[in-house]
Amino acid sequence: MYALVDCNNFYASCERVFQPEFNGKPVAILSNNDGCVISRSNEAKAVGIPMGAPAFQIKDLVREKNVKLFSSNYALYGDLSNRVMSILAQFTPNVEIYSIDEAFLNFDGLNVLDYHDYGIQMKKRVQKWIGIPVCIGFAETKALSKVANKIAKKFQERTGGVYVIDTDEKRFKALKWTKIEDVWGIGHRTTKKAKLRKINTALDFIQPQHEAWIKKEMGVIGMRLKYELEGKQVLDLDPFPDQKKSISTTRSFPKQISDFDLLRERIVTFASVCAEKLRNQKSCCHTIIVLLVVDKHTVHTSKYYFNMVMNLPYATNSSLTIANAAVAMLKQMHKGNEGLKFKKAGVIVSSLIDENKKQFQLFEDENPKHLALMKVMDDLNKKIGYTQVKLATQNLSLTWNMNQNHLSPKFTTSFKDILEIKCQ
Repeated sequence: MYALVDCNNFYASCERVFQPEFNGKPVAILSNNDGCVISRSNEAKAVGIPMGAPAFQIKDLVREKNVKLFSSNYALYGDLSNRVMSILAQFTPNVEIYSIDEAFLNFDGLNVLDYHDYGIQMKKRVQKWIGIPVCIGFAETKALSKVANKIAKKFQERTGGVYVIDTDEKRFKALKWTKIEDVWGIGHRTTKKAKLRKINTALDFIQPQHEAWIKKEMGVIGMRLKYELEGKQVLDLDPFPDQKKSISTTRSFPKQISDFDLLRERIVTFASVCAEKLRNQKSCCHTIIVLLVVDKHTVHTSKYYFNMVMNLPYATNSSLTIANAAVAMLKQMHKGNEGLKFKKAGVIVSSLIDENKKQFQLFEDENPKHLALMKVMDDLNKKIGYTQVKLATQNLSLTWNMNQNHLSPKFTTSFKDILEIKCQ
């Protein structure tokens, strides 16, 4: 049996944990640079705050409905997510962290007599120990557990936030209720094509007459999804859920930038963050990508997206090597485009391998001193504070240089932001 545990309105719920005065009130979380809405409480949805809406477009609605806005506080969200996942691991050792607010659980080998009761125990413990509300869906496959979770979340009063699909009757009823666009793995384009064939629900999707179309349009992935919805287990937990296939660090700028020195500082910072993430997951990369984005409303040509790729002769996770490569590409991209003002930039590293499987080159390889230097940098940053030790090209006082006008304290990850309680 599988379960999908999903935190309800996770970012908004995290803000409410330490600020309970916003319970029952509309809350919305903004993206980087306070750009657009990326999370809403149920109350914010009820008053009409749309997902993805730019902050400047909803100013009047926010003021009229007294909606509380928060800037993204990823340090807080990440820490609370880790705490939730550690609690889930107490109920089964088989946990796949699917995203910051979702996890798949497998209960094979465990003697669970009543999955609904077991789910209620999980839900209560997370709520009591962390303060984050969750919904849980149980089923025989991962895809069906997704469906069960949607039912648990949609009908919380009737299900108690936990729903179990353990019979064919429940499965058929759930698939008939689930719209095709809500099926895990069905994207917008596939949905449009499916509806042209009168595939409107998940139950329609698994009908035998559509198998040839699924093979043609979705290939092996589509057939696996079909089998999963039929109750046939073909997807297992990912044994390495934290091992990313690529790592990207991209940010929009508060103001558009044309000055090369400012662009270089941002690119070096993004490259350093990618390198640190590589070292954290004990990986190295072979490929580095740098991208620059211009506001398309400010240019008279169709080209507003610039990128360049560099394949290194050896695998690396050194901040120095990745930053130097990124700056070299930036120089080439910036040459001839000096007059353009860029609104966004980023660095992506891919072609990742395990650092223990790195192959050394005979004639060209990285400076061996980098390995020891990076270890010292990481150790110092862990000891004296995040990003206290940086490369010389970086701005020593800034990390992202973002607009965060509604940022809440980092209650659990910074000593200066620890919650103060006055006893009388």
